[in-house]
Formats: sequence, C-alpha cells, structure tokens
Amino acid sequence: MADPLAYFITFTTYGTWLHGRDSGSVDREHNLPNTPFLAPNAELEVARKNAMRQQPYHLDEQRRTVVLRTILEVTRHRCWKLWAVHVRTNHVHVVVTARDKPEKVMSDLKAWSSRRLREAFEESADRDRWTQHGSTRYLNTEAVVAAAIAYVVDKQGERMALYDGHINEPEA
Repeated sequence: MADPLAYFITFTTYGTWLHGRDSGSVDREHNLPNTPFLAPNAELEVARKNAMRQQPYHLDEQRRTVVLRTILEVTRHRCWKLWAVHVRTNHVHVVVTARDKPEKVMSDLKAWSSRRLREAFEESADRDRWTQHGSTRYLNTEAVVAAAIAYVVDKQGERMALYDGHINEPEA
C-alpha cells in the first residue's frame, strides 16, 4: 500500500467533547471515513463527565492563537507540509503531510501546544488540555485531500485561528 498523501487529524480539548454527547463522537470502531458517529447515550455522557479529574479546557482567542502558531512552528521544524489548520474553542483540525505516523504527528502537536500554553499563560504542568487521543484519518487521493482542506477551512462555522496553505498566512 502506498503512503497516504496526507493525514486529517482532529483532537479535542479536555472534557469538552464527551462520548455519548448528542452531536456524536468517535472511538476506535467509529473512526474511519464514512462510518457513523457513536449514537447519543446520555448515561454514558454523564458517566464520562463524573469521571473527569478537572474542569473542561476551552481555548479562548489568545490560546487559539498560541496553538495555531505552535502548530506552524512544529510543522516547519519537522519539515511536514501543512495544508490547513483550524483551532476552535474545543477542538483542532489539521491536514498535514508527514513521513511520521499520524499518531506521532498528533502527539507532537499536542505536546508542543501544551508547552507553549503553559509558558504563555503560566498554567500548571499537570493541567489536562487535550483528550487522550483523537482522530487520525489517512487521505489517499488528491480529491480527498482537497475535500478535507475545504472542510477545515470553510465548513467549521465562524473562522477562528485558521491557516490555509493556499493563502500562506495564518488568520487569528
């Protein structure tokens, strides 16, 4: 099998997108293209909320800007091709081409973003900022890459901290 052209990576902030929520969520069995989200399950959502160790973590405008700048920094440093990124209040979408596995890409982006957030806002090192994993989809055709970029750039509602590789300048 040929290497994918890119990855579509999504990760959420801690406690803001719990399994069972009405708008859907994904797990290891519901993480492939064209697979449905998990069905809403109020009991599961309440159980996940009760198991939280900390309050949910939200990205305000300043934090979104820090995360966007960090993703740009990390992708440049690692020589990854960044196609698009959109940092929202409770999740981040990234379309990127990298020689590394998508799990490493996501792990690096989350780790460095956490570090920069700690530095910028004097947050505790033990503060949970991200969910444990996220979604890592392989994009194998140019059409699928283009569709993922369009989704990240144009289908998220109000633009927040955004990078579109076609524009080459981050919007924050």
